[in-house]
Amino acid sequence: MSRRESGETLVVRRFIPVPRERVFQAWLDPLSLSQWMRPGGATDATAEVDPRVGGKFRIVMIEGLKRYEHTGEYVAIEPPERLEFTWISEATEHRITVVAIEFLERDRGTELILTHRRLPPMQVESHRRGWTDILRAISSSSK
Repeated sequence: MSRRESGETLVVRRFIPVPRERVFQAWLDPLSLSQWMRPGGATDATAEVDPRVGGKFRIVMIEGLKRYEHTGEYVAIEPPERLEFTWISEATEHRITVVAIEFLERDRGTELILTHRRLPPMQVESHRRGWTDILRAISSSSK
């Protein structure tokens, strides 16, 4: 296994009391992303997206004077069931990691299952906290 393919896998689940079509669309809308892509101490975010397979995105999380840039490319867009994209940032040691999100229709909402693969071992827990914060925020902002 090459360095690009090796790494740890993280899974985070969350029930969101909103129809899955809306939850799915929120992940491809730059205004929506900028509202809840703010884990930890981030107080603001900007997002640029080209929501098509092969399209790129750039999300900058802002915490005080610090800027945390995240970039990637959409690998799969299957509305409203599945979204997959690469995820590259300083926190992934600039490795290409992969995020896959399943949107499962449930009574009164959506079960979201986020799987982040190829993470550097020392970055798993910080990503667990970050994705948990993000999923909590999307749940709150979607109501």
